[in-house]
Amino acid sequence: MQKAGGVWRGMGRAEQILLVLLAVYAALRISGVAPLAQSLVGLAAFVMALVAAFRLARRGMRKAIWRLRNRLLVAYVFIAVVPVVLILALVAIAAWAVIGQMAVYLVNTELSHRETSLMRQADALAYVPVRDPEATLDREAMILRNVFPNFELVMSGREALRYPAGSTLRHPPQEWKRASGLILHKENGQDRLYAWAHAVENGSEVTIAAPIAQNVLAELVPGLGDVSFVPLMSYPHESHVPAAQNPLDFGLLAPYLMEVPRWESPHSHEQLILYVRTRASAVLGKVFQKLDWAELAMGIFVAVSVVFLIVELVSLIVGVQLSRSITGAVHELYEGTQRIKDGDFSYRIPVKGNDQLAELASSFNTMTQNLGRLIVVAKEKERLESELAIAREVQQQLFPKDVPFTKTLELKGVCSPARMVSGDYYDFMPVSDHSLAFAIGDVAGKGISAALLMATIQSTMRTQLGAPNGAGPNRLSTAAMVSTLNRQLYANTTPEKYATFYFAVYEESTHSLTYTNAGHLSPMLLRGGEMQMLDSTGTVVGAFPVARYEERTVALEHGDILVAYTDGIVEPENAYGEMFGEDRLKDLVLKYAGADSSEIIAHTMEAVVEWTASSELQDDMTMVVARRI
Repeated sequence: MQKAGGVWRGMGRAEQILLVLLAVYAALRISGVAPLAQSLVGLAAFVMALVAAFRLARRGMRKAIWRLRNRLLVAYVFIAVVPVVLILALVAIAAWAVIGQMAVYLVNTELSHRETSLMRQADALAYVPVRDPEATLDREAMILRNVFPNFELVMSGREALRYPAGSTLRHPPQEWKRASGLILHKENGQDRLYAWAHAVENGSEVTIAAPIAQNVLAELVPGLGDVSFVPLMSYPHESHVPAAQNPLDFGLLAPYLMEVPRWESPHSHEQLILYVRTRASAVLGKVFQKLDWAELAMGIFVAVSVVFLIVELVSLIVGVQLSRSITGAVHELYEGTQRIKDGDFSYRIPVKGNDQLAELASSFNTMTQNLGRLIVVAKEKERLESELAIAREVQQQLFPKDVPFTKTLELKGVCSPARMVSGDYYDFMPVSDHSLAFAIGDVAGKGISAALLMATIQSTMRTQLGAPNGAGPNRLSTAAMVSTLNRQLYANTTPEKYATFYFAVYEESTHSLTYTNAGHLSPMLLRGGEMQMLDSTGTVVGAFPVARYEERTVALEHGDILVAYTDGIVEPENAYGEMFGEDRLKDLVLKYAGADSSEIIAHTMEAVVEWTASSELQDDMTMVVARRI
C-alpha cells in the first residue's frame, strides 16, 4: 500500500489525471451507460495521453542529453546531419519532380503527335472530295495503322465510308464540332478510353477513333517504362521498366492529372491520372537522345554523389573525434571535481595534446595542486589560530584580575590587543601593607614574539617585587627595579627586542607616587583642570647592557587623575593619515574627568576606533587610570 502511494506521488499531474480518466472511462464502458459521457471522457483521456507522452518524451530527452557527449551528438545531428538529410531529400524530390515530369512530357508529346495525325487524316477526308473511295480508304488506313494499329473510321455526307467493314462506330452527338484528343466512351456499362478526331466540312462528317490500350501506351515511347491511366487501367503483370544501370539509377512513379471529355457531350469531363513508371536513366536517355550523353550525365551524377558521400563520412568521422575529445576532456574534469569533492587533492587529470582543452586540464591540475597547498596552509593556520587562542587565554591570565585594595587610590586598567595576543603590558601588585606598585609597557613589535617578551617582563618584575632589591626593606627603588629589568632583558633576548616601560610605586601614608619612566609615552596628571606630563627618566629597557635610570616623586592630591597609555591610543591614523594625538586624548580626559575611571577608558578607546573608521585595530591599545580618592 505504501509502495503504491509512493508511485502515485511520484507521478506528474498529467499522469495522475490520465489514470483517473482511464478509470472513469473503463467504469462507463463496462456499465454501458451515458454514451456521450463515454465519448467525452475518452476524448479527454486521449488528450491527456498526448500530454503525458510529451512530458515523458521531454523527461527522457533530458536524461538522455544530461551527459555532454550525448548533448554534443544531438547538437551535431541537428547542425550537420539534419541539414544534409534535408538537402538530400530536397534534391531527391527535385529529381523526382523534374525527371518524372520529363517522362510525362515525353508520353504526352508522343500521344499528342499521334492525335494530331488522326486529326490531319480526318481533315483530309472531310475537305478533299473522294474520287476513288476504296483506294482512298486503303491509303488512309495504311497511314493510320502506323499511328494506331487498331482504329475505326466512319464517314458520311458526300461519301459513305466505314473501316473496317464491320465497324459499329457512329458519329458523336451534333454538339461536337471539329475536335481531337482523348475521349471517354461508355460501352456495355464500362468507360473506355479512345484517341479520336472529328471533322465536319463541306457536307462531310468524318470520325476516327482508336482505343487506348495498355500495349498502345507501352509503345508510345519505347524503352521508357510502364504507362497507365487510372482508374481505367491497372499496371500490367509484366513490367516494361528497364533495369537499373547503377545503384543510384532510381525508379520513380510520375503522375499527371488530365481532363478527358465524354463522348456524350463536349461539356462533360472526367478526371484521369496519367501514371508513368520509369527510371532516371531511361528518361535521361530519351531526353539526351544519345545514349553516350545520358550515360555521361548519369556518371557525373553518380561521381558527385559518391564525392558528397565521402565528404559526409569524413565530416562525420572528424565530428565524432572532435566530440570525443571534447567530451573526454569534460568527463576527466568531472571525475577530477568528484575526486576533489571527496578530498583527494592528489588526483591529476591526464593531459593530452596541446590545444585549449589540454591547457584547461593543466590549469585544473595546477589549481588542484594549489588547493592542496592551500588546504595544508589552512590547516596550519587553523592550528596556529588554535594555539594563538590558547596563548591569548594564557596572556589574559597574566593581566591582573583584582586591584590591590587601598583607601586613597583607585586603579583601573584595560588592554585591547590588535591581534590574538598583545605586546602591551600593564600590572598591579601590592608591595607592602601601605604601598602598591603598578606598571605599563609597550613591547616593540606585535604577535607571539611581543607577547612572549611581555610575559618575560611581567615575570621579571614580579620576581623583583617579591625579593629585596638592595634599597632596604622599607623602601623600593623604582630606578633600581627598572635597571635590573633592563639587564635581564638584554641578557636573555635578541638585540632587536626592547620595550618602553613605566613603573610607579604609590605610598599610601604620604600619598606620594614614585616612578621611573623608561622611554614610555609621558603619562598625564590631571590636577584642578590643568594637565601635567610626567616625562621620561631613562631609555627603553632591553636595548643596552647598561643604562642609567632616574626616579621621581610626585605628591597626589585629592581628585588627581593619572592616565598612562601606550602608542596604540595616540598614534592610530584616520583616512587622511592624521594621528589621533595627545591633544584629543587630553580633551577626552578633561571631558570625562568627573566620570568613573572605567568610563574614561571606554570613551577613549571608542573615540580611537571611530577616528580610524576601521573594524580592525592598528595597534594594541592599553590604558591605566589612577585616581586619588
